[in-house]
Amino acid sequence: MATSASALSSHERTRVEDYLNDKLQVSADLESLDSLLSSLRSQHELQRKQLAEAQEALSNATKASNDHAEATRQRAEAFNVQQEDIDRRLKTITGSDSSDDAAKRFEASIEKLRRLEISRGYMAVLKEAEELSQQTMKDTGSDPRLAIQSYTRLRNISRSLHEAQPAAEGAAPHLVDYVGKLVSALREQMKSHFSQRLQGTMDRMKWPSKDLQFPDDVQLEWRENVGLLLDLQIPELTGRASLPEHHCAEPSVLLPLEVMVHPLELRFKYHFSGDKPTNRLDKPEYFLAHITDLMNNFGSFFASFLQPIFDEKAKQVGTDLEWNFYNASHAFITALLPVLRNKIATFMPQISTHPQLLSHFVHELMTFDGEVRESWNYLPDPYVTGDWKGVTWEVLTKQGWFDRWLQVEKDFALARYKEIVDAPDSGHIDYDGVELSSTKPTKAAIRVNDLLETITERYQHLSSFSQKLRFLIDIQITIFDQFHERLQSALEAYLAMTSAIGRTVQGSDGQASVEGVAGLERLCRVFGSAEWLEKKMEDWSNEVFFVELWTELQERVRLNKDGGKNVAGSMSIADVASRTSQAVNNNNNNHHHHHDDQGTASEGALFDETASAYRRLRLRSESIITSTLTSNVRSALKPYSRVSTWTTLATTTPAPNGAPLPPTSDLAPVLRTISAELSFLSRALGFAPLRRITRQVLLAIQTFMWTSILMRNTFSASGALQFISDMDHLGSVVDVALGAASQPGGSKKVLKKLSEALLLLGLSTTEPTALDGATDPSEDEPTEAGPRAQAGLWEVEKRLFKDNESAREVLAELGIDSLTEAEARSVLERRAEIGN
Repeated sequence: MATSASALSSHERTRVEDYLNDKLQVSADLESLDSLLSSLRSQHELQRKQLAEAQEALSNATKASNDHAEATRQRAEAFNVQQEDIDRRLKTITGSDSSDDAAKRFEASIEKLRRLEISRGYMAVLKEAEELSQQTMKDTGSDPRLAIQSYTRLRNISRSLHEAQPAAEGAAPHLVDYVGKLVSALREQMKSHFSQRLQGTMDRMKWPSKDLQFPDDVQLEWRENVGLLLDLQIPELTGRASLPEHHCAEPSVLLPLEVMVHPLELRFKYHFSGDKPTNRLDKPEYFLAHITDLMNNFGSFFASFLQPIFDEKAKQVGTDLEWNFYNASHAFITALLPVLRNKIATFMPQISTHPQLLSHFVHELMTFDGEVRESWNYLPDPYVTGDWKGVTWEVLTKQGWFDRWLQVEKDFALARYKEIVDAPDSGHIDYDGVELSSTKPTKAAIRVNDLLETITERYQHLSSFSQKLRFLIDIQITIFDQFHERLQSALEAYLAMTSAIGRTVQGSDGQASVEGVAGLERLCRVFGSAEWLEKKMEDWSNEVFFVELWTELQERVRLNKDGGKNVAGSMSIADVASRTSQAVNNNNNNHHHHHDDQGTASEGALFDETASAYRRLRLRSESIITSTLTSNVRSALKPYSRVSTWTTLATTTPAPNGAPLPPTSDLAPVLRTISAELSFLSRALGFAPLRRITRQVLLAIQTFMWTSILMRNTFSASGALQFISDMDHLGSVVDVALGAASQPGGSKKVLKKLSEALLLLGLSTTEPTALDGATDPSEDEPTEAGPRAQAGLWEVEKRLFKDNESAREVLAELGIDSLTEAEARSVLERRAEIGN
């Protein structure tokens, strides 16, 4: 139904007017009026429907809201009624006027009820514990198996109470304590009863006498009693196996073995306590050997008779406990060791202030550990990796005696080292101790090495890596360092005495001790000792013991758990590297890069730092020997350089059969020097260093002869022959002095340039019959007595001075290959005939 225009407000009328103006603008729009009206009607109808839906939704929401409000009001009323009822009842129960007061009293009653409930639980546990305890006591004599079951149940209750206590914030300590004491007392009574039964069987067996009697009925009884004691102990082993650190702890001594070892312990105490002659502080080997004998005498009994019982128990107890029944002989050794530990506990304080006794005891104890490992392959817990650590480890590490022992061994070693170096013959060279071809060390060097090898024997059986490394560094490398300092200062003293100012201060006496052979001997002591110990360190580095030590050091550095602070005891990587090898540090720097690990781990050795110090000393002392010998030879050659008769020497006929001429008298000093000093060196030095030194000296002689004799004088034919003969004498003196060390070809091979120059200088003025092909390059003798004719002086001169090509040809024919054409011409010009 249309609303009349007059009912519209002015704003609505304006909007209708605008709408009509918009829709009806031209006369043609009036024709579409019908369609416009019908669309307006349909829009109006749609809007009316929407309005009706909205009104219905509003009425529903209003009804729901009113319902919810009513329900809430009713619940509040019901709550108030209930609250009043509770207050009324609380007041009635507690006889109180105020409801708050009543609530507090009610809570107290509930708490009493809860405590009553707990008390009932306590009483139930106590009653059960008491009943189990009485039942066990009753059954121990009549039915031991049943007794063990009751005991095991009671023990489980005690364990459960212990385990539950932390969660209950330490509640019921008296109950836990009471049940625990009940279990302990019961265990002791049962152990005592079962031990007495076993003791009775042992008496029938005549244990532990040599004539042991073990018939079948006694064996059966023994098996029964051993089994009872093991069953009594199994619950304890179960409790121990559940602890996370059980593999680190000492294995338990099994009860039947404790009983069987008891008479052995009494016998041990009889012999090794009090004033018995077997109980001596200086003879710990007596009581150690006694323990070893017990193992050897009775070990096989347990292997034969106890092992079958162990095998049965291992099947019963399951994987957690079977390691306790792994090996009966080992279990016997485990039971014997407390006897030894008790003895050591009283023995150590008695000997700790006596270095000799302490050192001897630790050495004997290591030997004992080694025997137990080797003879029995003793491993108390088969799940632990590596060998048994040994009683020595317990004494040194767990009981803390290592530092005291290390100090004792260090004092002994340093005292022995002092004896060695202070001995009157310590500086003597030992010519007989090594092969002819090797350098001879001093007696001190040999003894120091022997001392260090003895020290290795003292500690190589230690099971602790850091203890082994401390022995190596604190004692062995320390002695190596001290001996190195001693050799170094001997070298410095020699250099000080041979310097110009040193000779002035020393005077003639001091000079004599550093001149000639005496001086060389001082140097050879240093050289020989350094080379000997350097070689020994190379040998040591390749020994299995030191290789394993090095490998473990590398592994620890690679793992580098605490930043390398404590790679061995309190020593850091840097500390260890500075005393052993810098390869340790390199490995540390590369430990993040796996591809580097292999490279660095394979390089280096424990004695790198020490060996390199000795190597530097050896090289330095060798160079001083070389320069000293060279200087001595040059001084001895001075008179020879003043000979001026090379041109005027009377013409001498060569001796028959090519025998050499006698040497020039001024050559005698150098022949004496070379003969004495090289003969000494050939005894003191090995072939290799002797050849190196001799080569340097010969090259110095060659330079001297070339510059001071050959190039400064003019030679007649006879002068040339005399010079050649002198050089032959010199060469043969060198070769004779070198003895077995002289090489094929001798000294002439080194003096090649001088030999070839003398070949030219000594050419004959009489022309041979033929030159072509007549030369023999190996024929060094420049005399006419040779088997083949040689080119004469004039022929060679003509071809040598013609041109370079011609000179090369004639030198090749003469077999000369180390002189240049210019050098050959200058040599030939030294002949008086050609020079003029």
